[in-house]
Amino acid sequence: MSIPQDPIILLSYINTQLRDNYNNLAELCLDLNIEESMIIKKLKAIQYEYNPTLNQFK
Repeated sequence: MSIPQDPIILLSYINTQLRDNYNNLAELCLDLNIEESMIIKKLKAIQYEYNPTLNQFK
Protein backbone atom coordinates (compact mmCIF):
# COMPACT_ATOMS: atom_id res chain seq x y z
CA MET A 1 0.00 0.00 0.00
CA SER A 2 1.28 3.40 -0.90
CA ILE A 3 0.96 6.00 1.84
CA PRO A 4 1.49 9.75 1.61
CA GLN A 5 5.13 10.81 1.80
CA ASP A 6 4.54 14.40 2.92
CA PRO A 7 4.60 14.32 6.75
CA ILE A 8 1.59 16.63 7.21
CA ILE A 9 -0.55 14.68 4.76
CA LEU A 10 0.70 11.45 6.32
CA LEU A 11 -0.38 12.69 9.74
CA SER A 12 -3.88 13.41 8.49
CA TYR A 13 -4.09 10.09 6.65
CA ILE A 14 -2.86 7.99 9.59
CA ASN A 15 -5.08 9.72 12.15
CA THR A 16 -8.11 9.35 9.88
CA GLN A 17 -7.38 5.66 9.38
CA LEU A 18 -6.89 5.14 13.12
CA ARG A 19 -10.13 6.95 13.92
CA ASP A 20 -12.26 5.24 11.27
CA ASN A 21 -10.81 1.76 10.79
CA TYR A 22 -8.29 0.58 13.38
CA ASN A 23 -8.10 0.01 17.12
CA ASN A 24 -4.38 0.81 17.32
CA LEU A 25 -1.29 1.68 15.31
CA ALA A 26 0.04 -1.88 15.25
CA GLU A 27 -3.20 -3.14 13.67
CA LEU A 28 -3.08 -0.40 11.02
CA CYS A 29 0.55 -1.15 10.15
CA LEU A 30 -0.04 -4.88 9.95
CA ASP A 31 -3.07 -4.49 7.72
CA LEU A 32 -1.41 -1.95 5.40
CA ASN A 33 1.92 -3.81 5.44
CA ILE A 34 3.93 -0.77 6.56
CA GLU A 35 6.60 -0.51 9.22
CA GLU A 36 5.36 1.01 12.46
CA SER A 37 8.81 2.43 13.21
CA MET A 38 8.83 4.30 9.90
CA ILE A 39 5.49 5.98 10.66
CA ILE A 40 6.63 6.88 14.18
CA LYS A 41 9.92 8.31 12.88
CA LYS A 42 8.32 10.40 10.13
CA LEU A 43 5.72 11.88 12.43
CA LYS A 44 8.14 12.44 15.28
CA ALA A 45 10.17 14.58 12.86
CA ILE A 46 7.23 17.04 12.83
CA GLN A 47 6.77 16.81 16.60
CA TYR A 48 3.90 14.29 16.69
CA GLU A 49 3.88 11.17 18.84
CA TYR A 50 1.43 8.31 19.01
CA ASN A 51 -0.91 8.35 22.00
CA PRO A 52 -2.32 4.82 22.42
CA THR A 53 -5.04 5.96 24.83
CA LEU A 54 -6.43 8.37 22.23
CA ASN A 55 -5.37 6.16 19.31
CA GLN A 56 -3.96 9.11 17.43
CA PHE A 57 -0.82 11.09 16.81
CA LYS A 58 -0.75 14.33 18.79
